[in-house]
Amino acid sequence: MTTTAPKPTIIAWLKPSCGWSGGVRAVFKKYGLPFDDRDIINNYANYQEMVEKTGQMKQPCVEIGGHILADVSGEEIEAWMLQNNVVTPNDIVPEVPINQPCAHEMPGAQAAPAPLAFRR
Repeated sequence: MTTTAPKPTIIAWLKPSCGWSGGVRAVFKKYGLPFDDRDIINNYANYQEMVEKTGQMKQPCVEIGGHILADVSGEEIEAWMLQNNVVTPNDIVPEVPINQPCAHEMPGAQAAPAPLAFRR
């Protein structure tokens, strides 16, 4: 009979729509790891919690079994989990790139449109 190690408690402070955040989500999905996805854009309390716990104002930030990984990519999360025996390697291909910013932040991309100004 084989036993598997218990899955660690994972909290991820992420943006709802972001290349880096999508990469972190894809890594957890690749390894079948449940995690608490805390939206830092639509819930300011989550953002405050992230800054307090991690000392970092940029995201993604992740807590895995009490260990904080701040301002990281999915690639960095995966490497840390493999190195620390949280997961074992598999051949599953993530559904999105795990080390890529949002499309508008890519080299050569057009800047995101500026909000419209209204005159009185």
